[in-house]
Amino acid sequence: MQNFDTACVHPVDDKQPGGAVTTPVYTAVAYDYIDQPLQYPGFYSTYNQQRLGQIICNLEQGNWGMVFSSGMAAISTAILSFIQCNEHIIFSKDLYGGTLKFANEELPKRGIHCSFAANNAQSFTDLLRPDTKVIYIETPSNPLLNIVDLAEVAAIAKANNIITIIDNTFASPVNQQPLLHGIDIAVHSGTKYLGGHNDLPYGALVSNSAAHKEIIHNTAKMYGGSLTPQECALAERSIKTLALRINRQNSNALYIAEWLSKHLSVARVYYPGLTSHPQHSIAARQMSGFGGMVSFEPKTDLDGIKRLQQNLRIIRPALSLGGVESLICSPVFTSHRYLSKDERLAIGIQDSLLRLSVGIENVQDLAEDLEQAMQHIA
Repeated sequence: MQNFDTACVHPVDDKQPGGAVTTPVYTAVAYDYIDQPLQYPGFYSTYNQQRLGQIICNLEQGNWGMVFSSGMAAISTAILSFIQCNEHIIFSKDLYGGTLKFANEELPKRGIHCSFAANNAQSFTDLLRPDTKVIYIETPSNPLLNIVDLAEVAAIAKANNIITIIDNTFASPVNQQPLLHGIDIAVHSGTKYLGGHNDLPYGALVSNSAAHKEIIHNTAKMYGGSLTPQECALAERSIKTLALRINRQNSNALYIAEWLSKHLSVARVYYPGLTSHPQHSIAARQMSGFGGMVSFEPKTDLDGIKRLQQNLRIIRPALSLGGVESLICSPVFTSHRYLSKDERLAIGIQDSLLRLSVGIENVQDLAEDLEQAMQHIA
């Protein structure tokens, strides 16, 4: 494979009709099946969808890939492709709020049994059952940036004939390529780092097994989470700057994490790039960069958390993450708002926790913005 930075700009065969240097948008959903064998029979899969899936597949170093209308469409399709009624799935306990809601509310309706493991291999082993079919992990996790050892989990799964799925959204293929560590399927909310501009909802899925292709595609057909050709073209354009954006966000986030860890008004900082992070050594082994997400707990109450966010001038209090703009949110009011306080505390989410998606702005400006805003938390 060519260098990653080059692969983002020239991800597949770039020879286009008429010598165009950018990808044309083909809106056709009807194709001649006599002279052109259908790659995906019975599915409205366009040229741009197939191309974008291949681009993301190449970046993840997988066997094949496909794209969806949202991250949750990719996640739900991946899970439902390999599990059915009266079977068992193990999730890592730290999950994106939408995935957690899907596990707690939707899967039980289908008679699927869910367990939640701590972030270590022994916990996954202890939860194994004869009917366990899938292990699903996030690493780094949302919002506490916990790290799961990919190689260890993959080894446990393979020894027990279990499919492994990872949400690789927080890391992106720039910082982590889970399939190279033995994970079967990687999913992304492309809305985040792959899109990178807070304006394009989509999802992606990459597998290292050709045998998974038909299984997953059949599920995708039933649930219909299709991405339009126009959105595919915008997504491809965003990927051209993926390496540049992520590398800047990596360096900015490490600076901010180190700065926050020394701040007298901050009780705790969560960032896998800090040597103080309990799983730093694992992160250093399986990641090439530590990502643009930093979570921290200012020494204040919920009112102080509101005041801090209200007084920010550059960093925006908003949902989502991974864009060029720095965004901040309180999980208590956003992603985990439907959990009781006891449920939040049980998974380590304090009322004061803030999740910061570090953008590509000047890092000194970001630190100064946080500094002046924290003057209002007392």
